[in-house]
Amino acid sequence: MKKMSLHNIRKEFLDFFKEKEHLVEKSYPLVPKNDKSLLLVNAGMAPLKAYFLGTEEPPRRRMATCQKCVRTGDIDNVGKTARHGTFFEMLGNFSFGDYFKKEAINWAWEFMTERLEIPVERLWVSVYLDDDEAYEIWNKEIGVSEDRIVKLGKEDNFWELEVGPCGPCSEIYIDRGEKYGCDNKDCKPGCDCDRYVEVWNLVFSQYDKDEKGNYNLLTKPNIDTGMGLERITTIIQEADNIFEIDSMKSIINEIEKESGKKYGSSKKDDMSFRVITDHIRAMTFLVGDGVIPSNEGRGYVLRRLIRRASRHGKLLGIKEDFLNRLSSKIIDSWGETYVELRERESQIKKVIKVEEDKFQETIEQGINILNEYVEIIKNEGKNILDGKRAFKLYDTYGFPIDLTKEILEEYDMNIDEDGFNSEMQKQRERARKAREEGDNQAWDTDDIGLEDNNLKTIFEGYKNFTSNSKVIGIVKSDKGIVDSLKEGENGIILLDKTPFYAESGGQVGDTGILKGENILIKVNDTKKGKGGKILHFVEVIKGEVYNEVELYAEIDENKRNDTARNHSVTHLLHQALKDVLGDHVSQAGSLVLPDRLRFDFTHFEGVSKDQLDQIEKIVNFKILEGLDVSIIETSLEDARAMGAQALFDEKYGDVVRVVKIGDYSKELCGGTHIGNSSQIGLFKIINETGIASGVRRIEAMTGKKAYDHIKGIEDQVEKIADLLKANKKDIINKVQSMNEEVKNLEKELDRLKSQLALSKVNDIIGDVKSINGINLVCKRIDGMDTNGLRQLGDTIKDKLESVLIVLASVKDDKVMLVSMATKDLIDKGIHAGNIIREVAKVTGGGGGGRPDMAQAGGKDPNKVDDALKIVPSLVESQMK
Repeated sequence: MKKMSLHNIRKEFLDFFKEKEHLVEKSYPLVPKNDKSLLLVNAGMAPLKAYFLGTEEPPRRRMATCQKCVRTGDIDNVGKTARHGTFFEMLGNFSFGDYFKKEAINWAWEFMTERLEIPVERLWVSVYLDDDEAYEIWNKEIGVSEDRIVKLGKEDNFWELEVGPCGPCSEIYIDRGEKYGCDNKDCKPGCDCDRYVEVWNLVFSQYDKDEKGNYNLLTKPNIDTGMGLERITTIIQEADNIFEIDSMKSIINEIEKESGKKYGSSKKDDMSFRVITDHIRAMTFLVGDGVIPSNEGRGYVLRRLIRRASRHGKLLGIKEDFLNRLSSKIIDSWGETYVELRERESQIKKVIKVEEDKFQETIEQGINILNEYVEIIKNEGKNILDGKRAFKLYDTYGFPIDLTKEILEEYDMNIDEDGFNSEMQKQRERARKAREEGDNQAWDTDDIGLEDNNLKTIFEGYKNFTSNSKVIGIVKSDKGIVDSLKEGENGIILLDKTPFYAESGGQVGDTGILKGENILIKVNDTKKGKGGKILHFVEVIKGEVYNEVELYAEIDENKRNDTARNHSVTHLLHQALKDVLGDHVSQAGSLVLPDRLRFDFTHFEGVSKDQLDQIEKIVNFKILEGLDVSIIETSLEDARAMGAQALFDEKYGDVVRVVKIGDYSKELCGGTHIGNSSQIGLFKIINETGIASGVRRIEAMTGKKAYDHIKGIEDQVEKIADLLKANKKDIINKVQSMNEEVKNLEKELDRLKSQLALSKVNDIIGDVKSINGINLVCKRIDGMDTNGLRQLGDTIKDKLESVLIVLASVKDDKVMLVSMATKDLIDKGIHAGNIIREVAKVTGGGGGGRPDMAQAGGKDPNKVDDALKIVPSLVESQMK
């Protein structure tokens, strides 16, 4: 066999099929586009599904890819075996109604035996037991002997979904030798041992399965193949498993440097090595494709990967964060093939570091909470942690379930795994529902009766605000397709051409009017429909509109211009964010309205006031420069070559539209824009906030709205100055002076309250109670802060030699609680921290502390008296 690296095998495969006139496409993102059935791309054919189903035309009838994939079903098994993994690369060649079995089989054999130089005597093949055609090709044309062709049943060698394209498979196996085999003399492909490894699966999609289960022959059958790159590399490099091939070894070497431990020295440590090696690849590629850690969906998968890898780093003795450094190894090794890794390097490292740092904080918090659960279980006389608490540790605090198990084992306790799995299933159902309810910008025109996919609208609104148009379709909400709409009726109108922009790319749809002879129609909104349709949501003000009638279409020009200002400024804002915060910033969503704009972007900490000021200044200076806004229509490849920014998961056609603002900003965009940056007028940031883990949002205004906003603030400043009886320039000094005066008065008031309370110490002591021989002072003194309560408690302790003190105060609707105990009572079992915790719970709060002194806070002032009433019973319980 030819000795080759993983990266060389990938190149050899793609070059081979390029020679066979295949279009070699780059890997599609891991985040599926317009496919709610998948959380992440998990197979080479997954991004090409529409081509196989015939719902989209492929760019070429022959294609080949090396597709990055993530499979999440076995995350918990990764590391425990040398077989399981989450991230992998899938090599594949595809035919959409072009070549079929003969070519697919011949090329597969040619690649295996000539390009990879795998000895023929080590190769076996399998075919579907009824696929005589494939059998004949392997046996008669290729020359594989009958004893090396294995016929397998439907479970092994037939690929199908519930309905749609399907067909038999043929697999290529490699004999790894007797040392990997079993004792069965008839051992061959299909056996459960490790001797025969399936490396390449050829799927012959020759049927169309209907809803009745019938297999109808396709007039143009397809080819779908898949060969795992890591698996074939394992064979070529004669490694025992995927973790011992060249690319994986380089990761393990870095982990050895970080940990000071050696792979292969300990089974327990080897598991951690494998977990980190697999997960670091998966997390790096996921972040590179725009996934952000979260508590649901694909973000939840990423969070699990980062936290599981981080924990295994701790098990190897790595104390500090290390995954962000380790991701550099992935970027260096795979960045030439997957350029998005290099382009988003700073973002990848930042996301991983922030999430790992959070986990460092939560793991300490999780251990503290688990210790509390252990105490509760002990007090209840049980030895099992219930599923809800275990899942809360896992889901809310990011505490791994296996770590929970390990700690519980130290206390001879177990976990209710059925209860935990039940909570996990509920979470998955919530995530699935959220995925199904995902945003889809195209209206499903079939739902409103527009089944005729030949109806299309020509958009003329980039250059024109008006057009002479013809009605080509009418829909009434309660009746579907109709011939006309009458005065006072609402519905949807399709035109052959229109100046109305349909809501897309975050920009709202145009409004305006349609006019004809004795006809006046108000357009309230414009949205996209499938197949190039533009839907005008209308109300007929006058007359009656019919199909084929000629109308004059006119958009609301002021609204369009205001919207265009806000859209163009988002491009300037995007670049300014990169200039100030770093290249890791990328757009994560937007909303462009005529009166305001909203821009979501990836960033992993709050944006400071100084940074916001700098961003706002850059944008306004670019506005003042009067930069020309030009539109260039070109290919996606040329657009990227000129440096145009694109959304990572956006789907683009053969021709794309680049919006260029001077030399400052270049973005792919289908929206409407002004002609020069000076037309924006003014830009003002109104608010900046976080909306999700690693995602921030800026809200802003431009033009007249920005002016009105600033003028409104100026008017408020004048009113404040009048109230303060000060000049506008002096209001800050005036407010600072008043604040200082108020603070001094509050301090004096607190001092007087404390003195008043201390003066009543003798009255408080005189009201002491005795519980089982223990002196108890339990009082409510409102208006005191926590410091005042502690001072009062210390004074009481000085006057009583043996006492438990529980004090409560309500101040500014806040509940403050303090508990103290003398040393002799602690020796008798009294614990001030445990008492105050239970008292605080009655008021909806929490807290705790040492046996001799503790404090807590509450939420409900109306429950304070009830809370103090339980103190005697708590004392009795502790004495027992």
